[in-house]
Amino acid sequence: MNVFKDLRSKVVAQLEDMAAAGEIPTGLDFSRVAAEPPRDSSHGDAATNAAMVLSKVAGMKPRDLASLLATRLENLDVIKSVEIAGPGFINLRLDEKFWFEQVGTILKAGTSYGDSDMGQGEKVNVEYVSANPTGPLTVGHARGAVVGDALAALLAKVGYDVCKEYYINDAGNQVNVLANSAYLRYREALGEDIGEIPEGFYPGEYLKDVGKALADRDGDKWLGKEEADWISDVRKFAIDQLLNLIRDDLAALGVVMDVYSSERALVEAGGVDEVMKFLEANDLVYTGVLEPPKGKKPDDWEARPQTLFKSTDFGDDVDRPIKKSDGSWTYFAGDMAYHLDKYRRGFNTMINVWGADHGGYIKRMQAAVTAMTEKKGSLDVKVCQLVNLMRGGEMVRMSKRSGNFITLRSVIDEVGKDVVRFIMLTRKNDASLDFDLEKVVEQSRDNPVFYVQYAHARSCSVLKHSKNEFPDMDLSIEALEQVDLSQLNSEGELSLIRRLCEWPRLLESAGEAHEPHRIAFYLYDLAGELHGLWTKGKDNARLRFIVTDDQDLTQARMALVKATSLVIASGLDVFGIEPAKEMR
Repeated sequence: MNVFKDLRSKVVAQLEDMAAAGEIPTGLDFSRVAAEPPRDSSHGDAATNAAMVLSKVAGMKPRDLASLLATRLENLDVIKSVEIAGPGFINLRLDEKFWFEQVGTILKAGTSYGDSDMGQGEKVNVEYVSANPTGPLTVGHARGAVVGDALAALLAKVGYDVCKEYYINDAGNQVNVLANSAYLRYREALGEDIGEIPEGFYPGEYLKDVGKALADRDGDKWLGKEEADWISDVRKFAIDQLLNLIRDDLAALGVVMDVYSSERALVEAGGVDEVMKFLEANDLVYTGVLEPPKGKKPDDWEARPQTLFKSTDFGDDVDRPIKKSDGSWTYFAGDMAYHLDKYRRGFNTMINVWGADHGGYIKRMQAAVTAMTEKKGSLDVKVCQLVNLMRGGEMVRMSKRSGNFITLRSVIDEVGKDVVRFIMLTRKNDASLDFDLEKVVEQSRDNPVFYVQYAHARSCSVLKHSKNEFPDMDLSIEALEQVDLSQLNSEGELSLIRRLCEWPRLLESAGEAHEPHRIAFYLYDLAGELHGLWTKGKDNARLRFIVTDDQDLTQARMALVKATSLVIASGLDVFGIEPAKEMR
């Protein structure tokens, strides 16, 4: 149960009763009324802005309206005390019994606690990674892969119907370069001395495996042939080989896509032609010459007439070319076709997770989605800034096998997928992130993945030891749900319960903002609450989780510990991480 959403409903119900009693006008809009945790916990458990947002339309002073509402709220069973603060905010303290009941709710729901129907089954497409199929995934791709995967899981948890998609950029010049690079390695695999890798080719040694696989399949079939004879077959073979490698790398990271969409297949099926027909039918294209851009000129700029999309009509800075003067399509035209295809597959809401070098592409793509869906679709783009891979504070040198980058697989092999996934979510996606291979495996509070995992492992250990201390104590969920929790009266215990109850609200707000990193922050704070209680027990025996002469108190604390472990496990599940039962 979302405590704050439920509390808001109670506030609105009182406002409706006030309107019915003639205390405030009828027909007021309550949509802006909120009930939220106060910024300063000393002010109470929750605060409502009802009087502040309604006073003007109600024709009343905020404090007068707050006084009327406060009198009604004081009579609710869950409310312990009400205080009017400042110009008219209402601070609420909830009865301890109410908080204790929430522990039972968590235990009963298990790791499903916090699940929501907020999304109402709306279809959402989350496209992420989408690296060109020209090499293995790099550590730079890891961040987008984790952010996209966690975001998809978060949205599913709050009630959306999510499709995880990878867009294969297999129609541009880069795959022709790949084909030529693979063909060179194919010749090498057949014993030819290829010398230095030519400028502009992909130099990575990973292509030796592709060349050998092609030689094993086709023998010397392509040797001595003209490029036109072999390029189509070699290109398809190389793309397939590298996509298999990418899939394997993603699987090692715990990422499994629902759909892989091919740019080449879309273009060959007439997808770009469909875009052009739509734009022409809606008078959204014209022939014109763009002004030269300031600074570095983009690849799609020409000082000659081109077919331009009226993207400025939809919030873009300049109109954008979709067809060059030579009649060839721009990359943008292909991307427009892809997003139109997503919309036609039923995805009004689209989310793309891009790398830092794509920031300048956002406005034009959002303009295209708005235009092609006739304002029925939306595109949110999450840009992931760079990851600085370090070891002991020093930048990590490049991988020889990769040519000029550090592979994702090498990082996973060294520190494990769970560490990679958690650390990639410890900063907001649009902030750069330092990933130190030594620090991420340290067993200290400064390492958030250890700190959170240790909290879960500590919970499991405490539960196990309590059973050893009291062999006849029932630790089943059914038994813990019925435990009398009134003995949990220390401020640390109540604070932990309140923190647990923030989880459903946190999930919904993070899902609404498309920000899975908020979960990492929450889990770290929650772990801190549990570790803090443990530390207090070292100084005061009566505050220990296991009180050797008091089974009832111990069982009550085990209910709280179990509830905490369930919420931590729920958060780690969104991240695709297995909660640790013990630390090595």
